[in-house]
Amino acid sequence: MALYDRFGDEFGQDRIYRIRFTDLLTWILEIPSFTGTKEGSTEEHLEQIQAKWVYEWRDNQ
Repeated sequence: MALYDRFGDEFGQDRIYRIRFTDLLTWILEIPSFTGTKEGSTEEHLEQIQAKWVYEWRDNQ
């Protein structure tokens, strides 16, 4: 996922879970390969992305 590639260890697990969804959505929309839209995003989608980011962070520790 591009979020771990972008932020690496700058965000630990606890910090990832404290990110506001509005900020997370902005960062996701800035990823060049992302094809979704702001209107198509839901809280559930953002929670899934957040969890995936944590798993990738753990895998790289």
